[in-house]
Amino acid sequence: MLQCVKAIIYVDNVPEVLDFYYQAFGLATIMLSEMGDYGELDTGEIVVGFATHPLAQSQFKQNYIRSHPKQPALGFELMLQSDNVLAAYDKAVQAGAEPFSPPITKGTCSKAYVRAIEGTLIALTSAVVESEN
Repeated sequence: MLQCVKAIIYVDNVPEVLDFYYQAFGLATIMLSEMGDYGELDTGEIVVGFATHPLAQSQFKQNYIRSHPKQPALGFELMLQSDNVLAAYDKAVQAGAEPFSPPITKGTCSKAYVRAIEGTLIALTSAVVESEN
């Protein structure tokens, strides 16, 4: 059986993105390569890493669509759980995240979306939903 152990997002500037994720979401850097071309956040079971585009392209030769904050969001999200979605949303926007969808509450679950400085869509939620049909 395969298990997801890591998600890596390709970016222009790894140290800048790591600093943003700390300022916006309180996620500390647990690793940054000596060359600054790869780093990881302290995100729990699933590691979220960032690699520069040149490092990514050294691994494979095929082209890919680069996430960019001035382009439409790519079709995926990182979901972060918070006890206070409104405060997390406000903190992220204050740190430079683009407001994408303001906090809404459905029943006991609150959810909001922001875009990180490198263009990644971030869902902020008060509860992790098992299935969204």
